[in-house]
Order: sequence, then C-alpha cells, then structure tokens
Amino acid sequence: MSFTIVEPAPARLNRSELAVPGSRPELFEKAAAGPADVIFLDLEDAVAPDDKVQARKNIIEGLNDIDWGSKTLSVRINGLDTHYMYRDVVDVLEQTGERLDLIMIPKAGTAADIYAIDMLVTQIEDAKGWQKKIGFEIIIETALGMQNVAEIAAASKRNESLHFGVADYAASTKARTTVIGGPNALYGVLTDVEEGKDRDYHWGDMWHYAVSHMVVAARANGLRPIDGPFGDFSDPDGFRAQANRAACLGCEGKWAIHPSQTAIANEVNSPSAEEVDRAKRILEAMEQAQKEGKGAVALDGRLIDIASIKQAEVMVRKAEQIAAAGG
Repeated sequence: MSFTIVEPAPARLNRSELAVPGSRPELFEKAAAGPADVIFLDLEDAVAPDDKVQARKNIIEGLNDIDWGSKTLSVRINGLDTHYMYRDVVDVLEQTGERLDLIMIPKAGTAADIYAIDMLVTQIEDAKGWQKKIGFEIIIETALGMQNVAEIAAASKRNESLHFGVADYAASTKARTTVIGGPNALYGVLTDVEEGKDRDYHWGDMWHYAVSHMVVAARANGLRPIDGPFGDFSDPDGFRAQANRAACLGCEGKWAIHPSQTAIANEVNSPSAEEVDRAKRILEAMEQAQKEGKGAVALDGRLIDIASIKQAEVMVRKAEQIAAAGG
C-alpha cells in the first residue's frame, strides 16, 4: 500500500440515482416513495430555458414540504457557463435549510470549476451557521473533463462521486452516435478471412475506455464511480447489460431516467446472497488462518489471501448498507 492514504467519501448507498425534472413537481412525491437510493432534482438538461426559474421554485418548495424519508437528495445545477448557475446554488441552499445532501455539477471541465462552486457553497454554509456539509457529485461529460478527470476528482473535500454523462460526452468528442448509452453497431471487430468459414462480427463497448478511465480517477481519490443514463427506457435488457458492464469495471451505481430502470439498477449493483455468503466464508477462513499463523489459505479449491479479505470486506459492508436501508 502506498504511504499516501486515500480518504474515502462518506459511505452512501448509491446503487440507483433517479433523475426527476424540476419542471415536473407532480413527480416528486412518487420519487420519494420509490426504491431509488439517490434522487437528483434536475435544473439543467431536463428543463427548458423558459422553465428554469419556475423549476428552481418547484425544487425549493419540494425540498421543504415533501417527506423524502431517508433518501439522499441532490440537485443538478446549471453549468458554470450559464447565468442560471449562481442563483441555483444561492436560492436552493439558502431557502431549503439542511435537507439537501448533494449538489450535482454538470459538464465539469477543470478543477477550477469545482473550486468555484466550493467557494460559493462554503460561504453560504458559513453565513447560515450550518454544521452539515453539502457534498458534490460531478458529471464527466466533455473531452475537457475527461482530460482533467484526475484533477477534478481531487479538487474538493466535498467531492463524493464521479458520473459518466454519455450523451454530452459523445457530442463533445464528436462520436458517431445519436443514442444515449448502449452499444453501437459500427463499433465492432470483423474476424479474419478463413477459407470455408463465414466471417463473424463482434460488437464492442465504445464507452469502455471512458468509463474505465473515470473509475480509476474516482477510486484513486476515494470517490464513488456512477454510470450515467441509458436512453431507451423501453429496453430493460439493454439497460441491464449496460449496468452490468459498468459494474464489472468498478461502478457502484447507475442513473435511472425512468422509474422502471430503478429496480434493475438496484439489483445489478447489489451483491447476491450467494456472493455475500462466500465473502463471509472468506473472512472466517482468513481469521482462522491468522490464528494458525498462515498468510494465505485455500477455500473451495481457490487461494485466498489479504487481497481476498479486502474484496470480501467491501462486499459485506455493501450488504450491510443495503440491509440498513431496508433492502
């Protein structure tokens, strides 16, 4: 282990993150009653310019009046390049007390973007005398943001998670796609010519590098990596496949842009009963091995060592979080 110790972000259950437009207040109570771990009330992409002021008022009213239970609540503000952003931060924080947990920062490009929001939020908290500190969710959705993702991840003690914003990232990099997430028929490999055999075409995941790169930056700074939207909410199998790919790369949660996607995200990002049982058996086996002075031991015909303990501990802690949340 490096002498540099990574301080982890606050441990929040973040398997699913439901997007709710601020311009649709009739959806707020449904979201509060649903199964999403995190709800972000959106002031940015899901809200038309003419509706932004009213959407902000809707969110302030909703945060104050609705019983959100134990939900983690976030508000996605408008970008730093707009004149809406400062009022999003000032009005929402000053008029809603301490119920808000997170601010989602879209299209982060440099560490200075995070610093600017941090300064504003810190001044509001100090002026109000609040003890609770607002955390930051940061969307990596531009080429500039991906280039600077490591610096962005380390830019503030408030940072809690990095999210991959696939649609704007595709636009920023001029990728040849018009869908939001998922595979692309053009991104594949054609097998070599072999006499007497048909050539096979294997689809790939064109977002593999971007998600993997973001995961490394997040984990290196103690943050949660979260996969962003999958646009076709009529395709649950496609959503599940994308969520599984992201989870395999290290993401611990995924956005839901429709309530129907929430349960799938929760399922994919929850360890199964079998996995938790094996993790507990690993911890028990290693505890016995340590009593016997052994550094490694075999379980079910496979070697387990200190690295196995760390993996098992992560899984058991996640299961405990889910159980505590009633899952």
